[in-house]
Amino acid sequence: MPHIRFRAVDNNILKTISVKLLDELQPIMNSPRNHFTLESIPTTFIFDGEEVSAYPFIEVLWFERGQETRDRVAKVITDCLRDHIEESLDIAVVFTALNPDAYYDNGIHY
Repeated sequence: MPHIRFRAVDNNILKTISVKLLDELQPIMNSPRNHFTLESIPTTFIFDGEEVSAYPFIEVLWFERGQETRDRVAKVITDCLRDHIEESLDIAVVFTALNPDAYYDNGIHY
């Protein structure tokens, strides 16, 4: 925890930015480095009956840390990706707050 899911981001780009990304996110989120999960989700986007290219869509699942931290995390993710994708593409970062009582590790909730 936190889990960060990437859609429409090439695995090679994710591998390239992964070290810098965690270097910058770890102190902001105040989580041990080995608690982070970076996941690449293969995605196909459809529009008007056709497969289309899409902009990067990143979902951050975490225990809520407040607006200031959300702003900083979104900026770090966006900045790390920006050097590796077309300037014209939007980068969406969406946060999903998890309830610690409903999150279990090894059968025990937080």
